Amino acid sequence: MRTFSFQRGITRGLVRCGIAAAVVFGAGVLAFAVRAQEAPKYRVDPFWPQELPNKWVIGQIGGIAVDGENHIWVLQRPASNTADELGAAQTPPRSECCFAAPPVLEFDQEGQLLRSWGGPGEGFDWPKSEHGIFVDKAGYVWIGGSAATDRQILKFKKDGKFVMEIGHPSADAADSSRTDILGRPAGIEVDSELHEVYVADGYMNKRVIVFDSETGAFKRMWGAYGNAPKDGDVGAYSPAAPPAQQFRNPVHCVHISRDGLVYVCDRSSDRMQVFTKQGKFVKEFMVRPETLGVGSVWQFAFSTDVQQKFLLVADGEDNVIWTLRREDGAVVGRTGRNGRSAGQFHWIHQIASDSAGNLYTGEVDTGKRVQKFVLVKDGVTQK
Repeated sequence: MRTFSFQRGITRGLVRCGIAAAVVFGAGVLAFAVRAQEAPKYRVDPFWPQELPNKWVIGQIGGIAVDGENHIWVLQRPASNTADELGAAQTPPRSECCFAAPPVLEFDQEGQLLRSWGGPGEGFDWPKSEHGIFVDKAGYVWIGGSAATDRQILKFKKDGKFVMEIGHPSADAADSSRTDILGRPAGIEVDSELHEVYVADGYMNKRVIVFDSETGAFKRMWGAYGNAPKDGDVGAYSPAAPPAQQFRNPVHCVHISRDGLVYVCDRSSDRMQVFTKQGKFVKEFMVRPETLGVGSVWQFAFSTDVQQKFLLVADGEDNVIWTLRREDGAVVGRTGRNGRSAGQFHWIHQIASDSAGNLYTGEVDTGKRVQKFVLVKDGVTQK
């Protein structure tokens, strides 16, 4: 009994320290195999995705999402392509390639294009600058936009059939108190169990706003630290200044963890803030707070272990994927750097993870590409 109690006590202590312990008994000898959980590591797949058909080329990547079938959905901006990139589409053609791909592209994990659609249509207002995509558990595809007059999000079926629009285009000034229109929304997440859609709103407004995902009815909203959102200028970010009590533009992403916390990207403030679903402030993480320019916290994905122990943060100014420990925001790893080669980034803008833990990234500005990073376990690349 004493031996068992000793072993049990040590094991409990190791577990409290976040260390996995394997206990082996043999011939009266107690042996321990102990290993701390390591941060995930990734290796770029330079052959993902496969070549698009029809001489199509993609532009800036406004959004990436992974659905329940592990299909990767890419929202890209056809209008961001230049005339020389669309040489075959000019009149007369200036070169043998290319044509703009449709805005919405669905890929499998091997990078094969499965479906494409999108653009202006009857009965809805397609955004001028595509930004943010999410596929909910029921299979509906949600899309936003960040152009000056994009004040709406759209809901479609997977085949592109229109379902619902929340908000509408407008040239009105920013007003984070309004619930009938949005403010150049940047990110979308749906809580399918509670039938609520969360919007990171956005490039104009300074808030998270929640609607009923079935009816579009407004439910609640909040700003930084759970404050009522306000539109006043909080000034340029400085690491030496006191923390801003409102979000800076853009409020760039919103995601919900398995344990029911809401994570929000305050991009230009180099911080991620965490809330309850009702908007009560819980904590915040600073991510490389010395970063200036367009900020360090652009988008992120949860690690796919049950506890979601890590956050994979896309930093478009430093052009790195930072691995943060979700418990306290400590940086425990990094992937990539600024550059044009496979596995490097120019303005990494979007990131998502499939159920195997592989990452998919998208770049804006002149990056205009998507990449796949395969999770590596014990030195073995996973599929």
